[in-house]
Amino acid sequence: MPPRPTACASAPAHRRRVFSLITERNDRYRRRIVATWERSILGPARRTAIYLEPEEARAVIAAVDRRCRNGERDHALLLFLYNTGARVSEALGIRSCELRLDRPRQVRLLGKGRKERVCPLWSETASALRRIIPVGQAEDLLFRNALGAPLTRDGVAYILAKYVRLAAQHTPALRKRRVTPHVMRHSCAVALLQAGVDVTVIRDFLGHASVATTSRYITTNLQMKRKVLEAFWKRAGLDDQAPPPCQHR
Repeated sequence: MPPRPTACASAPAHRRRVFSLITERNDRYRRRIVATWERSILGPARRTAIYLEPEEARAVIAAVDRRCRNGERDHALLLFLYNTGARVSEALGIRSCELRLDRPRQVRLLGKGRKERVCPLWSETASALRRIIPVGQAEDLLFRNALGAPLTRDGVAYILAKYVRLAAQHTPALRKRRVTPHVMRHSCAVALLQAGVDVTVIRDFLGHASVATTSRYITTNLQMKRKVLEAFWKRAGLDDQAPPPCQHR
């Protein structure tokens, strides 16, 4: 008959079991809290938005070589999309007469349902737009292709994808990302939320009919905060399934 384990021999196994139970209980408890919190704020679950972090969006914009053919146009276009969060249809409908490039720098956008809104422009965006405005053609569409015809949705998607590939050479996080023009809109919204801008202001900035539509960015921001908290919990040892080392005295 094998000898029964001594108290000293079974102590590490007991500690492992206790630690595992505590960790499992903590996981269930915090998941329940976060889920309840999100439901109370947001209501039914929504698909979260795909977006770029500010440094990633800036890397894409910086990938444009303004010395190349159409480089100034591409630089102005990407800046405009990120600055205003405009839908691609809104950006392609912009005419020079709808821009104010001196203070207060702004643009008048025509959104869904032909609703107008005014978005402020960064000085950087205003300078980029000023360089591509044709003289004496205030009523013409601003963004055009190499043949002088109005730029299309597919054209914008192609331009953006080209610079995402270039930026990915130095920003590895972009290598597996599918970045569409609408992702630039999401990126603008999340950047505003991260900066502390009220969700009702973001709603007006993006031209949403309801704040419920804008709330998907709150979901995205909550998930981002949850990841930060989980990283903290892991560093604190709460997610580590291994028991603490046994200290012999």
